[in-house]
Amino acid sequence: MKRGHFRVLLGAAPGVGKTYSMLEEGRRLKGEGADVVVAVVETHGRAGTSSMLLGFEVVPRSVSVHRGVELSEMNLEAVLARKPGVALVDELAHTNAPGSTHEKRWHDVEALLAAGIDVISTVNIQHIDSLADVVEQITGAKQRETVPDSVLRSADQIEVVDLAPQALRDRLAGGFVYPATRIDAALSNYFRLGNLTALRELALLWLADEVDSALKSYRAEHRIQSTWEARERVVVALTGGPEGETLLRRGARIAARSAGGQLLAVHVSSNDGLRGADPGALAAQRALVDSLGGSYHQVISDDVPRGLVEFARAENATQLVIGVSRRSRVGAALTGPGIGATVIRESGDIDVHIVTHAAAGGRFALPRLGGALTLRRRMIGLAVALVGGPLVTWLLVAVQTKDSITSDVLTYQLLVVVVALVGGFGPALFAALLSGLTLDFFFVDPIYTVTVTEPVHLLALGLYVLNASLVSVVVDIAARRTRSARRAAAESELLATVAGSVVRGQDALQALVTRTREAFALSSVRLLVDGQPTHVDGDTVPADSVTVVAVGTRAQLELHGADLAASERRLLSVIAAQLDAALEYSDLAETAGEVAPLAQADRVRSALLAAVGHDLRRPLTAATAAVSGLRATDVTLTQTDRDELLTTAQESLDSLSLLVTNLLDVTRLQAGALAVFLSPVDVEDVILPALDELDLGPAVVELDLPDDTSAVEADHGLLERVVVNLLSNAIRFSPPDQRVLISASEFGGAVEIRIADHGPGVPPERHNDIFVPFQRLGDTDNLTGLGLGLALSKGFVEGMGGTLEAEDTPGGGLTMVISLPAHQRTETAVPEPAP
Repeated sequence: MKRGHFRVLLGAAPGVGKTYSMLEEGRRLKGEGADVVVAVVETHGRAGTSSMLLGFEVVPRSVSVHRGVELSEMNLEAVLARKPGVALVDELAHTNAPGSTHEKRWHDVEALLAAGIDVISTVNIQHIDSLADVVEQITGAKQRETVPDSVLRSADQIEVVDLAPQALRDRLAGGFVYPATRIDAALSNYFRLGNLTALRELALLWLADEVDSALKSYRAEHRIQSTWEARERVVVALTGGPEGETLLRRGARIAARSAGGQLLAVHVSSNDGLRGADPGALAAQRALVDSLGGSYHQVISDDVPRGLVEFARAENATQLVIGVSRRSRVGAALTGPGIGATVIRESGDIDVHIVTHAAAGGRFALPRLGGALTLRRRMIGLAVALVGGPLVTWLLVAVQTKDSITSDVLTYQLLVVVVALVGGFGPALFAALLSGLTLDFFFVDPIYTVTVTEPVHLLALGLYVLNASLVSVVVDIAARRTRSARRAAAESELLATVAGSVVRGQDALQALVTRTREAFALSSVRLLVDGQPTHVDGDTVPADSVTVVAVGTRAQLELHGADLAASERRLLSVIAAQLDAALEYSDLAETAGEVAPLAQADRVRSALLAAVGHDLRRPLTAATAAVSGLRATDVTLTQTDRDELLTTAQESLDSLSLLVTNLLDVTRLQAGALAVFLSPVDVEDVILPALDELDLGPAVVELDLPDDTSAVEADHGLLERVVVNLLSNAIRFSPPDQRVLISASEFGGAVEIRIADHGPGVPPERHNDIFVPFQRLGDTDNLTGLGLGLALSKGFVEGMGGTLEAEDTPGGGLTMVISLPAHQRTETAVPEPAP
């Protein structure tokens, strides 16, 4: 039997319109004559979704009772018996009720597809198995229902139902997604703008990867070998010259023409590489790369063109941007094909763009004779000696005269110098000996023999060979010193790049580790501190060759890859010293971070002393005056006067006691000595006593406390004090005709208690200021204490392992949000009855 066609509508979050789109598609197919039934659709009370069900044949659900709760699920047997052409199945990740045919709804979908029934289903990105942990990290909500990636990848068609994050929040605020009682909590938690943006990007990237995987499968099945440039990766070669900015902007424009194009900039430093790299220009160009959204890389290679092409291939580049050579025509003619020509020859299927610029051909440079006497160079020098010697001999024999011996010797001397410049000492010495024998054989009497009759001729030949040897030695030493100088310049560029990474705020240790791997072309580099890897770059699988470098006394640097030369180990010792300095700086920064709270505590104590002198004086003065009046003997007081003085003294002493209590609490918070006794506490058991203490009724406070809210892990007494403080503030600032709303909700393993008023509110940029001790944000009546209420409340909540934050109330006002860990209930497992 032919398998049914499987189509999945993928959404970034609840409410984007997946179910609505599925019903719309079902209606379209039905209009075209297809046999469409609704196997299961979850409307969640949304009127728009419910209206779309009109006109569809809906297969009745199966109903079961589990632990006294009635559950309804998709009736798989009924759908199979009906055998429609197309079945609409909502919420692919749903877990079926115990006793159902299958545990998961996607198992039911597999059964429908196996029966030849086409299925259209829906799923959110947070339910994809491989992304569940990423979504939990973004939103804080753990996903208990997931779908294996293999199930989704087996779908014949996957579509993203997209909705802009702000548009989704507007739908949510309008009541089109959740009931009104859940809107505020949803907007402040899962449906934050940043969360929705990240989930949307995650959905689009997952689908892009799926499309890329499908394309690779198609190419493999059809044996397509040519390159399909579905995604552009543009590599820009930087030399450190003034043309770098032009090349980068051209590369950025090329990458921008393709959706998802990537920009990579690379600077190749080499013994035989480009000279004249300006560290300042490279730093400026790297900053430009960052601003253009690209990435910068540094590579050291003995062969610049080959290193550049190998880097491009390793990064799967499709475009390579290089600049026109800065050499003049004379320099190009003398040194032959440059880097550009070599890159074009080696690039293969990578497109190469040679971009002209203002510095092209703008200066004359002597021919680059090469700084390294490689085997290739020596072989070329030997070939010049073998070919040039006979040619020079033939030419000189053809024009030989009795007086031409001097010009003959100088001509052969010139040949030896050219061979020395090209091939160094060995080929030049060979050319000197060969040319000396040739001079003796063809031009020194007696000719056509190697016998020398005149002693002066023998001396001349000896001096000739000696001069040629000395020239060869000088050229060889100069070449080696040039090689060392260029190597030192490349190493300096590497260290300057690392320093630039640190200055721009990157992690110093990670920057050093990353640049070390790139510079020495290693497979991976690990930094181990006290035996534990802290920073890793590259493939984590250890290579056959491992080099270990000590970093100070407590760390090691492991390099996996090819063995390093002695000169490279010298540079590595410099990097190790910088790593040691960076580790020391990290330790100092950690110590400074530990000292910062002490400085903050000192500032708090200073502010406390400044505030106590004024705010404690008022109740003390009032109480003292009242007691003095009661003790006065020269004044006759009526009973009413005595009662008023006693009341004033009592109120002043109560106020003084509250202030002292708050001050002691602040001191305990600062010292970390606050006694907290955590236990499961029901939200209602805290809020209702707080209302009684403040003598508040339904006319002032509105409650929205769901029955199924979990208990919180908290200290009952401290939490009640927090609620009393927050309620007092909310009532104080609320208009007389507006009630304060107290609501509770549970999300991501935490319970939130929200106290919302509709007063003037607080500007968003000052939300954190209201929790600072002795801050009243404009209150100057000196009747509200020291301004410690919110500071104490925040300290109490954080002492219980929670958070206290301020948010804007929709429609105006301020909402204080208490978030505390939910108590994890331990349930005794009840075995299911045997089928």
